[in-house]
Amino acid sequence: MEDEVDRLVAGWRRALPGVEVSPLELSRVTRLARHLERQRIVVFARHDLETWSFDVLSALRRSDPPHHLSPGQLLAQTLVTSGTMTNRIDHLEERGLVRRRPDPSDARSIRVHLTAAGRKRVDLALRDLVAREDALLGALDAAQRASLAGFLRRVVAPLDA
Repeated sequence: MEDEVDRLVAGWRRALPGVEVSPLELSRVTRLARHLERQRIVVFARHDLETWSFDVLSALRRSDPPHHLSPGQLLAQTLVTSGTMTNRIDHLEERGLVRRRPDPSDARSIRVHLTAAGRKRVDLALRDLVAREDALLGALDAAQRASLAGFLRRVVAPLDA
């Protein structure tokens, strides 16, 4: 089965035969990421979410009950600036998906809590997302999926470190 990356690499091999262009096959990762992002946009829109709102809600949902984090913890998990996070929390709070509460151990700090509505929204979106991404991986059996995940981890982990 030939794909667009095969055609791209073949074209460069013809154009620059003295250059080893096989690393360009990693372009499949970029193409896959674009396909995944498009699917995520569709899924999240169905749940009245955006990628960033899903990221914040899912960080809260993954935290231990009662599902609250400090703004600093949310910053660390979502890799945005403090001003951006403040705006995101404001937006989610206006929609009733999170609420700010004083931190019981430090009155000068706040905790961002996931509301019941936020929990329901992120849970439904995740279920939908997993089903959609499972369909994208439909051509692979369980062992192939595990191998792919392992290979990607070996490439990505050092970059994340």
